[in-house]
Formats: sequence, structure tokens, C-alpha cells
Amino acid sequence: MAHGMRILFLLEDLCYGGTQRQTLELAARLDRRRFVPVMLTLTGPTDLDGLAGQAGIDVHNLGRDRRLAPFFFARLGTALRRLRPDVLVPCTALPNIWGRLWGRALGLPVLGTVRGGGGPKRQHERFLWRLAQHIVCNSEALYDVLQRLGVPPRRLSHVPNGVDTDVFCAPASSLPVSARPPRLLCVARLAGDKDHPTLLRAFARVLERHPDAVLRLVGDGPEERRLRQWADAHPAGRRVEFVPGRPDVREEYDGARLFVLSSVREGQPNVLLEAMSCGLPLCATAVGGIPRLITDGENGFLCGPGDDAALARQICRLLEDPPLGDRMGQAGRERAVRDFSFARMVAAHEALFERLAGGDAC
Repeated sequence: MAHGMRILFLLEDLCYGGTQRQTLELAARLDRRRFVPVMLTLTGPTDLDGLAGQAGIDVHNLGRDRRLAPFFFARLGTALRRLRPDVLVPCTALPNIWGRLWGRALGLPVLGTVRGGGGPKRQHERFLWRLAQHIVCNSEALYDVLQRLGVPPRRLSHVPNGVDTDVFCAPASSLPVSARPPRLLCVARLAGDKDHPTLLRAFARVLERHPDAVLRLVGDGPEERRLRQWADAHPAGRRVEFVPGRPDVREEYDGARLFVLSSVREGQPNVLLEAMSCGLPLCATAVGGIPRLITDGENGFLCGPGDDAALARQICRLLEDPPLGDRMGQAGRERAVRDFSFARMVAAHEALFERLAGGDAC
């Protein structure tokens, strides 16, 4: 293929979110001598379309605004016939359902993806895995789940997310973690899987011992109204800051004392990798691929999902032992540099694209 093989990433939208950002980073880093990345969304233009364009990626939208395009499932077939990719890569639940159905109907090689902890159920993997020639997941936990659903190992790959450790790092001017104000940072979509209510309850407990602490929630999503209502109704809410999501949140990492995530379902969260790379200690729930990123007591603390008391104790421990936060942050930074480079993630995907375009079901 003189102009490179066309790799079409099919997404529900390009809103701020872990899957969207990771997919954009992957597409932007593909070797343009061999691959031509293209993106297709089921909505109109959203938050990251402009960044994709700046990276030289063609973006096509089925809709006009942030809502799903009317009859997107029918219009998707027309778009795929027109764009005719060499490999179709559906990302998130709806694209993995309808992209695989249309991929099979049109004879397109499909590289399915399973990223979030709820992905196997939402994407009906028990029934639909056979419609993808190969499936990539980003955590060992998801790899095990998919194998139990019947996906043969030869059609399944575990490729961890990557992080740009040169971009996500503490600037030379940064204060050590131990010298920063007691600001707790959570960068996450305001959605049910992230279980922000548990984090808010934990924060209320933290304030009993550290009344000067602040919780900063960076992100957007369907749960925002309910979370703001909680903040309005509880005294702790006066110390909670809601910040809209945006492409570059490095300033948030640079100003935080620690990073916290209270999810009930996860794959391998990009934000934890970014926080590690920026040298922050972590407090998070032991779900999905998170235990692969956090070694309890080494670069952060783990607790069970929904356990606001345990989460509060861990946060207080870090606030009350500043040198511990410095040591954990440094350990996390070293691990991010060693184990989670973008180069490894991109190379693994490129090898799969070539095999699929060549007719190999892997």
C-alpha cells in the first residue's frame, strides 16, 4: 500500500475521557510511512476533535452536536463503505457493538478493544467477541475475564496503556509533594463507574482531622448535577472544587498533594499513570487493572471499592506523613518510566494492525 494502510478508530465521541485521550495518543504516534490514522465518531465534533486535526488525523462525524447521530447504526454502514479502512478499531461500548456488526457485514478486519472494567458486559463480549478478528485489552484483569468468556488466547492481547513521561513530569519549579497544600486531586469523568459519592464521603471524614484540606474534582459527565447537589447539601461540599475537563491537566497534578480514585470498575486508568509520572502518591480502589499500577505501601495505597472509611484513613496517613508522600511519589515516577512507555504501546498495536491487514486472525 503506497500510502500506508488506513486504520479507522471508531469512537462514540471525542469528549475528554481516558479512552478518547489514549486512542488519540496512539493514532497520533503511528508511523505515517506505514499507517494512515482516521477517526469516525457517532456524534458531532466534541472536545478533542481539534487536537486530532492538529495531529494530522482526519476526523469524520456522523452527527452535528454532542448527542448520538439519529439512526447512527444505519449511517455507520454508509460511512464505513465510503472510508473503507484496512483495519477497523472500535473503541468503547457502542462502537464495539455496531462496529463489529458492520465490520463483519462489510468484510473488514476488526481489532476489538476492551478497556473499562464494565466493558465485557456493556459490549456483550460473551456473544460478540467472535465478530472481531482479534481483541486488545489494557489490563491483566480484563484479559482473564475475556478468557473466561471463551476468547482464545491466540485472539487476545494485553497491551498496557502508555504515558508520555517527558510531558507528564514535575517541572523544575515544582514544590516537593510534602511542601504542597493539602489538596486532593481526582481527574475522572463524572460517571457512575468512578463512584465519586464514595470519594465525597471519604473526604468528609478527612475534614474531621484536616479541616484545611481541599478536594478538587476535574472532569465532566452525567453525574455532575447529582454530585453538586451533594456538595450543596453537606458542609464538606464547601471544600470541594468542581473543575471542567480539558486536554492539558498537568497544572492540576503539579498543584496536588496526592491523587485519589474511588472507581468501582476500571481497566487501566490513564490518570493514574499520569499522576505516577508526575510524582504523586496514589490512593485508589483495588479494582480492574489498578493493582498492576499501585503496589500497596510502595507508590500508594489500595482499598476496597465503596469503603469510604478505609479510603479516608489512607488519605489521612499521607497527609500526616509528608516524607512518605515524597517517597511514594518518587517510586511511582520510576515505575512509570520503566514500565509504561508510549513506544511499547504503539509498537504492539502496529504489529497487530499489520497482521490483521494481511489477513491473519492472530
